[in-house]
Amino acid sequence: MADEFEPKILGILCNWCTYAGADLAGTSRTQYPPNVRVIRVMCTGRIDPAFILEAFSLGADAVLVSGCHIGDCHYIAGNYKSRRRIALTRKVVEQYGIDPRRLKMTFVSASEGALWAQVVRDMVNTIKKLGPSNVQKKAKMAEAGHAAPSADEDLAEIAKASAGKKLEAAPVQKK
Repeated sequence: MADEFEPKILGILCNWCTYAGADLAGTSRTQYPPNVRVIRVMCTGRIDPAFILEAFSLGADAVLVSGCHIGDCHYIAGNYKSRRRIALTRKVVEQYGIDPRRLKMTFVSASEGALWAQVVRDMVNTIKKLGPSNVQKKAKMAEAGHAAPSADEDLAEIAKASAGKKLEAAPVQKK
């Protein structure tokens, strides 16, 4: 079983709810797969779709965005904004030839450690069934000049745009 595919999943979690829920799962010793690498953000409403596209271009098999339940956002409407952005990003991801099941958004509160563990188990099982993502491989092939469909050329452009660049937060707009 050493050859069994283990997906690499990027988890982008809200600081106030899901990150705390994941912490609760850990302190409660709830068992779940260790496949999710977590990035904590103050609010899922702050997530730029470019972060998700870059994660795929760098080899993530899936991206899991998780935040406060609708109506419970500490920043009032961040999770509404994120829900809309993720829905649109799923369409973009699909246009690039990536299965939209590889991008998922969930809502887990700080007191739902068991739910977080279940979300991770479900995501890992789904991605294992889909198999490894070949986005990074396709992007490298397209960069190298091998014949590729237009979706692969788009992936190469993403890879070129993000190569050696550090993603930075957008500047805060003053009113």
